[in-house]
Amino acid sequence: MTLQQISYAVAISECGSMNKAAEKCGTSQPALTSAVRELEKELAFEVFIRTHKGAVPTAEGLEFLQNAGQLLRQYELIEKKYINHEKKRRFGVSTQHYSFAVSAFIQTVKKYNTLEFEFAVRETQTLDVIRDVASMRSEIGVLYISNFNRKPIEKQLEENELSFTELIRCKAYVYLWKEHPLANESSISLEQLEPYPCLSFEQNGKDGYLYAEEILSENIYPRMIKATDRAAMGEMMQELDGYTLCSGILCKELGGDDYRVVPFREDTHNPNSIMEIGYIRRKNGALSEIGEVYIAELKKSLEQNAGQ
Repeated sequence: MTLQQISYAVAISECGSMNKAAEKCGTSQPALTSAVRELEKELAFEVFIRTHKGAVPTAEGLEFLQNAGQLLRQYELIEKKYINHEKKRRFGVSTQHYSFAVSAFIQTVKKYNTLEFEFAVRETQTLDVIRDVASMRSEIGVLYISNFNRKPIEKQLEENELSFTELIRCKAYVYLWKEHPLANESSISLEQLEPYPCLSFEQNGKDGYLYAEEILSENIYPRMIKATDRAAMGEMMQELDGYTLCSGILCKELGGDDYRVVPFREDTHNPNSIMEIGYIRRKNGALSEIGEVYIAELKKSLEQNAGQ
């Protein structure tokens, strides 16, 4: 069975006659008929019944043609993408769960024609951010480094030949729903948070705690709930009075008005810490033009939303 035979059979089905199908395919009617007879011989059933009105698919032929049509369309898409030089340029970003990174991505996409690009933004686990950039699945990754996670993160970056560029430094904030009992406090201590569940993004691997997205993850939180996406975390903030510890950067255009960030109040046993938020990329090679645009939008988003 060849793609040419399949193409001829699909053309006959669409045209309803051998002559019209041969004309459409740019071949002679005898050549087309011969190719289809060879196909039917290999399949061991007739695909078409020849009548004075044209070629009509048999029951088995109809089922075959449906599957063959799907195969032919997939082949044409692959041919168009990889052989006929109509490849779309690709740009991807992998990030920890940061709304400002998504906002910057949206602003970047607006500057380009989506018919010419395949865009992808991936909010994912910390190690996957690193792996995506290392494998070139994404050109840029967004994550943070602190004194707690510095050694394991830098080890991963070094092993994967990636570099980290800092964009902003932030102290810890408590991130909670605007109706949370502590939402209007000027600062919040760990003791005040004890009655409420601490929300954390799930990380993979037995040492997942080393790659936590939340600052002060080394502290002990008696009430802990894991989530995998921002939507679920937002629901639990509203329904369970949950909270998380973050950078304090709220992106209001992506729903930030419904939440509050309150400075974390340190004490002797629970000191504050610094988040160094930045982007990672491969050490070898320059950023693409669109990569440079994304970094500029990332800086702009941080300037607009930090400290709100």
